[in-house]
Amino acid sequence: MMNLGYEGPERRRHRVFITRNTEYHVRDGVCVAVRDRNGKRFRASHIALDLRLEGAVCSGPHGLPMPDCDGPRVGASIYFTRPDGDGHEQHVVTSRVEQIDRPEKRIVLSYPSR
Repeated sequence: MMNLGYEGPERRRHRVFITRNTEYHVRDGVCVAVRDRNGKRFRASHIALDLRLEGAVCSGPHGLPMPDCDGPRVGASIYFTRPDGDGHEQHVVTSRVEQIDRPEKRIVLSYPSR
């Protein structure tokens, strides 16, 4: 019998953050695949690939980006980062997230190999 009241640690490893044009597929906090929503094709290269999901950003006063303490959520942009090896970091901020889902197993199995 399944316990729907489970309150233990999250064990699922995959999430997909869906923006207007793009899906960002994240495994254990790292972007592992990026897919166009229109053509449903995974991109062989994208600046967010292999970057760590660090949190969320929302528009503050006067449209300035502000950290979103609520973390990745619908309505906020997500923020990826990775050290570049020269003491700097690469940063990517997406457009606003419209939906957050769990990808189906068949989708996870179709991720491009890196």
